[in-house]
This record gives sequence, structure tokens and C-alpha cells, in this order.
Amino acid sequence: MGSAGDKIKELKRGQNIAFIAAFATLLLAVMKAVIGYLFDSKVLIADAFHSGADLLAIFASGFGLWLASKKKSKTFPYGLYKAETLGSLIIGVLIVWAGIQILKDGHHRFFHISSVQEFSIFPVGAGMVSIIAAYFIARKEKAIGQAIGSQSLLANASESFLDIFTSAGVLFGIVLAYAKIPYVEGSVIIIISLLILKLGLTNAWTSFLVLMDANLDPELQAEIEEKINQIYGVKGVSEVKIRQSGPFKMIECKIETSPTLSLYRAHELAGKAEEFITKNYARVESVFIHVEPSKEKTVSAVVPVKNIDGLGSKVHGHFGRAPYYIILRLNDTGVEIEDFYYNEFLNETKHIGVKVIKAVIKHKLDLLFTSRIGELSFYMLKDSFVDIYKINEDSVVKEVIEKYRDNQLEQIVAPTHSLDESESAATP
Repeated sequence: MGSAGDKIKELKRGQNIAFIAAFATLLLAVMKAVIGYLFDSKVLIADAFHSGADLLAIFASGFGLWLASKKKSKTFPYGLYKAETLGSLIIGVLIVWAGIQILKDGHHRFFHISSVQEFSIFPVGAGMVSIIAAYFIARKEKAIGQAIGSQSLLANASESFLDIFTSAGVLFGIVLAYAKIPYVEGSVIIIISLLILKLGLTNAWTSFLVLMDANLDPELQAEIEEKINQIYGVKGVSEVKIRQSGPFKMIECKIETSPTLSLYRAHELAGKAEEFITKNYARVESVFIHVEPSKEKTVSAVVPVKNIDGLGSKVHGHFGRAPYYIILRLNDTGVEIEDFYYNEFLNETKHIGVKVIKAVIKHKLDLLFTSRIGELSFYMLKDSFVDIYKINEDSVVKEVIEKYRDNQLEQIVAPTHSLDESESAATP
């Protein structure tokens, strides 16, 4: 997500298109009202009232976006983004009101034929202009609304697209009024009014749910939970919450990690999860990650060993060049051997430790017990939130675990030898 300045620019962009659309709708409403009055076209006058309702809705959207673009303050530390959602709610209510008015008019005209003295091109022309104008307004509102994620602009765009059909129905009704054909005019207007009512109720209800912080996107919630859980060092994800605030999202979640992870490293892991969300999901205003120790209190550990003899296996003197690796699961009650891994990279000369790490990393390691470790392997494991402890060569794995439980092991905080030393030692 961009900076605060970019967000304000987006909101002002939506605000400008809303006010331009409001001005165009005002001209249309005045045109239809004047021509309808001069040529006694009741259906055109009714459509002018409908455009008046649209005008109020679009203006409410622009006003909401204007409020949302204001900078954060002490009174509103989270910004005024929800003003845009409030505008969407007002839009929905106004659309419902317009739908009810048109429904009433359609019901009346279903049983009454308008008395028209003579045919005039002006009401027909006004209907055609209204169709064309509604099309261009709808396209622009939809394009900008999608670009900035504005609910109110998208709601207005939906209403403007319906205005195309409404204006077509009005045009059709004007022609039928001149022909004095009953029922058809009223039927068309009733159908359109029901579509408008559905749109208004949907927009109003969605805006109400957003204001109440309802979960409107369970699929996105599940996707974020799955993706964060794949970050190395994360042991579990729970309580992912997504709040919509105007065109932006605010995300909160809890992640679990190894109980052995230090506070500093836990904060680093939280930052990694936050960075992932902001980079991969659009229009995220803020992310809050709360880190907790894993409730299972089970950690995975790897030990480079010389032989395969269960917990009696002997420690090898170098991480990358060990012939075998024992994968352990440690908890409060005991230790379990999860797997043994054979080092298939022993005949290679470069980056053996890195290749081993890539092979065993699937076990979501928390700890490494080793005598020596090179630069690349050390930093790769540290970046994966693995704590490294120093042990003596030829120690028995069971003794290593006992010393770890008694806090007798020292952490390795830097590589024990350089990359050149690792490669020279690996060369036959």
C-alpha cells in the first residue's frame, strides 16, 4: 500500500469525479424538469425527480470522500475513511426512496393513460440525451471507483448503469404516451423501480455491515491465514480480522511461534508477516500482528551426527559436512525422533550446508545443535528464526538434549568460520 499522501490523492480523485458527476446530473435533472413541464410529459417530470435523487446520492458520495481525504488528527487517529462508507449508506437509502417514488408513479400509470395533445421531439430528445449521459457517467464512476476501491462510487456507478435502462423505459413510455397504449408504460416503470429498490437495499445493507465491522470477505480471511501460516517461524495463525474503513482495509491477526523465540525475534517475525500482507494485498491501511508462544510448547530441532543410533548418535564436528542429521521433536514431557536425513550433498564442494537446510527446512525447525557452522548456513537459519546452540563434537544426542533442558548450552550468535574456510574444507 502507498503512503498516506498517495491515499489522500486517491480519495481526492474519487471526490473530483463525484462532484463532476453531480454537476452533470444536475443539468440533466433541470433539463428533464423544464422540458417535461413545457410539454406536459408526466413521465419525464417523474424521471427528473429520479435524477434529483441521484444528484443527492452522488453529492453524498463526494462529500464522504472529501471527509475521508482529511488528515488524521488526535480526535480521529484512524482517519475519516468511514465517512465514505456513511456516504454509501446514505446513497442506498436515497436509491430506495427513489425506487419507491418510481414504483408509485408506475402503479399510477399502469391504470391511467397520459393525455398528450401532440407529438414533440423535445421530450424524446431529452430521453435520448439522458441515456447517453448516464452511460458516460456510469463508466467514469465505475473506472475510478475500482481504481481507488470506493464503495460509494461503485454504488453510484451501479445506479447510473440502471439509469440507462430507466431512461430507456422513460423514452419508451413517452412514445407510448403519445400512442395512448395502456399498461405497457406502467409495467416498464414498475419493473425498473423494483430493480432500483433491490440495488438501494443492497447498498444500504452492505454499508451498514461495514460500519458494524462485519466480516464481509471470509475467503480473503482464509487466504491470509493460509499464507501467513506458510511463513517460516509461524507455528499457527488465529483470529484473522478484516475491517473495511472506506476504501481501505485494516487487518489484525494473532500468530503463534516457538516458545524459545526471543522477544526481539518475535517482533521481527511479526514485521515479516506485516510486510507480506501490505505487499500482497491492495489498499491495506494498517496491519496489527500479535505474537504469542505456541500453546503446544513443542519445538523441532536438528543435530548433525556421525552415525544412526537413535538418541545415542554422536555429534559431527561440522554442520554442512555431517553424513546424517537427526530431526527431533521436544516438549515438556520428552523427546521424539521425527526423522533421520542422509546428507546427499557430501560429494559437492560449494554451499553444502545451504543445500542441507533447503532439504530439511520442511520440518519447520526451531533449534539447531552443532559444533561449527559457516556464514551462509548461519544467516539462512537466522533468517528462518532458528536458534543455534553450540555443542561439542562426539557428544551423544541424549546428553545434548539434557544440557539444553538444563540451560547449559551457549547460543551461537555469529558464524564459527568464514565462507572461504567452509569451501576449502569441502574441497577434496
